[in-house]
Amino acid sequence: MSRRRRATKRQTDPDPVYHSATLAKFINKLMYGGKKSVARTIVYRALEKFAEKVKAENPLEAFEQAIENSKPSLEVKTKRIGGANYQVPVEIPNDRKSAMAMQWIIAYSRAKPGCPMEEALTKELIDCYNNQGSTIKKKDDTHRMAEANKAFAQYK
Repeated sequence: MSRRRRATKRQTDPDPVYHSATLAKFINKLMYGGKKSVARTIVYRALEKFAEKVKAENPLEAFEQAIENSKPSLEVKTKRIGGANYQVPVEIPNDRKSAMAMQWIIAYSRAKPGCPMEEALTKELIDCYNNQGSTIKKKDDTHRMAEANKAFAQYK
């Protein structure tokens, strides 16, 4: 019998404006230094501008479509077998897919120089919605890496 405590998933409360758990997780990932109200204002303003630019009636649906477009389905994990390290392609669970997509979007938004976070986030969401930009490139690179190492899939 195992003596370890197993981790339990915590449920995040939905955000107050759109009542979406996905958006609440995105706000929490964007939050810096515990300043949730600042993160909320950045995300809500970016969502409004994003919906305006892509001509979407519902900003939440457009946001979810952008997240869906940037979700990876495969990644490579390093396995050590017989003294050799192999990059083994592995399917990603759904919760990790969305977490990776959110992290990539936020990271590439923060990396845009000389641009306020609100505008950078808007640009990155537009790029994800249109299946282009650095987040989509990262997803494609991840898939390409998994495809290149398909021969080691037997080591799962």
